[in-house]
Amino acid sequence: MTRMSVFSSPLLLGFDHIERVLDRVNKSSGEGYPPYNIEQTGEHALRITLAVAGFAEEDLSVTVEDNQLVIRGRNAEDATDRVFLHRGIAARQFSRSFVLAEGIEVKNAGLDKGLLHIELQRPVPEPKVTEIKITSAKSSKPKPKTIDVDPTTVD
Repeated sequence: MTRMSVFSSPLLLGFDHIERVLDRVNKSSGEGYPPYNIEQTGEHALRITLAVAGFAEEDLSVTVEDNQLVIRGRNAEDATDRVFLHRGIAARQFSRSFVLAEGIEVKNAGLDKGLLHIELQRPVPEPKVTEIKITSAKSSKPKPKTIDVDPTTVD
């Protein structure tokens, strides 16, 4: 059975990568550990906060892999011979992924009181208009001409 795609329209050129991103997000949406918050901290800034109690700085890693923010936690094995009557505090390893939009940058990550804060920033791109010269089939390749636009005048 073939799946019908929203992006199968011939008017949507080059959007096949968005469909792959949506598939990746759909696969990772079932993860529940560790819990997290996402908050907007400015007009172009976000913060992801994960509850990582019990993890030290050296147990955590934050990487960006192909526009995907990946946070991993690996607890060092407990060398003591403790006997638990009840173990309700999770001490398992985890991997949590967030798909980043094009251009989003990870500014920093910090651990404070069992919470891992990751600061993200979306740079504001300068709008550009590119004029394409129309040529006849006999002439050489057209050279694009770039025009800088003042962002305050763009609607």
